[in-house]
Amino acid sequence: MQIAQNAVVSLIYTLRDASGTVLDQSSAAEPLAYLHGQGNLIPGLERELEGKRVGDTFRITVSPEEGYGLPDASLVQQVPRRSFQGIGKVETGMRFYAQTEHGPRQVTVVRIAGDMVTVDGNHPLAGQSLDFEVEIADVREPSTEELEHGHVHGPGGHHHD
Repeated sequence: MQIAQNAVVSLIYTLRDASGTVLDQSSAAEPLAYLHGQGNLIPGLERELEGKRVGDTFRITVSPEEGYGLPDASLVQQVPRRSFQGIGKVETGMRFYAQTEHGPRQVTVVRIAGDMVTVDGNHPLAGQSLDFEVEIADVREPSTEELEHGHVHGPGGHHHD
């Protein structure tokens, strides 16, 4: 079976940044499972997977525009330290969820100066080219429930309690 719209795909992958540092990976014992064509992967990788079959392997470099996007300066804001009530010590690199006009968004503390904390709502990999090494471990038809929910259930996918 070829990878096409709504196929359930299991991948063994390694993700590296431009310098070759491994950022993420899956294994044959625990491949990443996703529902193809539902926006569950970055666009550049999902497009490259189209038409592939079990056993196919490939490498691809995904540009920032086809990955996590370019950094958006409007997502970097200064907020008063008092906004972090209940948090012991706020430090650079800490991540929080902030309520925005578009719903909750993860932000990273990037600078602390006096009583002001600078947070960045961009994805941590925004602006980076991403190098993927991929092997297709499995391709199958989705269940009705997976289609209704828009994601994979079971091993490598989402589990409902």
